[in-house]
Amino acid sequence: MARTSIRSFLPWLDVVAIAAWGVLLLYYWLSEKLFLLIHPNYIGLTVAAGIFLLFVSGLKGLFLLRSSRSRQPSAPIQHMTLFPPGLGSLLLLTVAIAGLLITPRAFASQTALDRGVTDAITLTRVKPQSFRASTRTEDKTLIDWIRTLQVYPEPDAYTGQKAKVQGFVVYPPNLPEQYLLLTRFVITCCAADAYPVSLPVKLTTGDRKSYSPDGWLEVEGQMLTETLDNKRQLTLQAKSLKSIPEPKNPYNY
Repeated sequence: MARTSIRSFLPWLDVVAIAAWGVLLLYYWLSEKLFLLIHPNYIGLTVAAGIFLLFVSGLKGLFLLRSSRSRQPSAPIQHMTLFPPGLGSLLLLTVAIAGLLITPRAFASQTALDRGVTDAITLTRVKPQSFRASTRTEDKTLIDWIRTLQVYPEPDAYTGQKAKVQGFVVYPPNLPEQYLLLTRFVITCCAADAYPVSLPVKLTTGDRKSYSPDGWLEVEGQMLTETLDNKRQLTLQAKSLKSIPEPKNPYNY
């Protein structure tokens, strides 16, 4: 008797699992958490997938209701399986519930270091064709500076130019205490392929311990050339550093 009741519940587990994933995708969209997970180009597709999953779960639910009211119950299908029936749906439901309970967070300094933020100073992975040109150098974002360097990497060409950029703080392990890295993540498809790019910032007073890792700063100053870690690097000499809140969308594209 108990086995029969469990078997009759399994199709409904599929319905609940499919609906849970539809709710999860739409919840991330409405709470603006999708920006932390995927490129904006794919948000529309993700929302459509969430709506489609809810539609499919509704159709299957209606089908099960009609089947349960039928006077001729269908004979159970016998099949061989390596896993207990319903295990896949249970796993999907568990992951969806975990996604609803756990809030996604933007990548921070430790992830940047793990993914090679110090190597990103060489600026070899940035696509130059999409950067925003500006006659006022202080209007350039951090990503604009990096893409400009990718086009013409001679740091002396930018010495003395004004800059005003935003990013989060990373402590570079191979640089002196008066330097920090102002960093942003670039995402091309989803968070799995995000990579960090950064500019060194030279502090005129104090050391980097005054600015906690992962904290967001707006740094204003002018560019100069420094030899850091045995390489000539374009460096922003800070005249002012202002703490700012983490942007709603912390990634660049």
